[in-house]
Amino acid sequence: MSDVTPDLLQVEGLTVRYGAGPVVHGIGLAMASATVAALLGANGAGKSSTLRAIAGLEPAQGRVLFDGQDISGWSSARRFRAGIAYVPEGRAIVTDLSVADNLTLGAYFVDAATRARRRQVVLDFFPEIANRLKAPAGLLSGGEQQMLAIGRGLMSAPRLLLLDEPSLGLAPLLVARVYERLARIQQEQQLAALLVEQSFHAAAKLASRAWVMRHGHIVGELDAQALRTREGRQQAIDAYLGARQGEAAHA
Repeated sequence: MSDVTPDLLQVEGLTVRYGAGPVVHGIGLAMASATVAALLGANGAGKSSTLRAIAGLEPAQGRVLFDGQDISGWSSARRFRAGIAYVPEGRAIVTDLSVADNLTLGAYFVDAATRARRRQVVLDFFPEIANRLKAPAGLLSGGEQQMLAIGRGLMSAPRLLLLDEPSLGLAPLLVARVYERLARIQQEQQLAALLVEQSFHAAAKLASRAWVMRHGHIVGELDAQALRTREGRQQAIDAYLGARQGEAAHA
């Protein structure tokens, strides 16, 4: 009997269609528990559609396996309860509700004592929002709203956190702060995270593996060393640009 630990997430032949044509073309990827990986690519590459399909929020063909179990037919709610938490692009917090109520939404299915314990852990990670619990979430700054959105995802005690463009719309200093907290959370909670990012530099701070997407296809893969070297960055840029790189070089 093999003692090899199966990957936490396996995606096989994933295809997502909008209207007539696919936007994700039969891609495959896999990642282990307690690791961070990234999907990199320009707007329209299919990154967010891939993430939403893994979360069960987009109809898709192919297979998604979580901890060795085929969850392809599961609803998003069932995947959420199984330990897959999705933090959408643009944060999607409920601006009229308080910060505390937004956190509660992330753990509505657990008892009050468990919820209170988890909330304290989140507030320890994000002290910026700890003294704003009664404030409407819409009054938070962009960086604080991103922290709240991540905190809401953590309230479900996930095993896999799906983060869609966590750096979007944030100033560089805030991006650094959010990623610094994410690194601490990942290390202390030993959870797996799959990031969608346009920012290569942001993803490279945290991820130990990345796939580059273009036009719905995976066109490159980078390991931890490649993510942190100039050659790796160039490899990602070349994969991003694909057939247009010659034109871009002369632009």
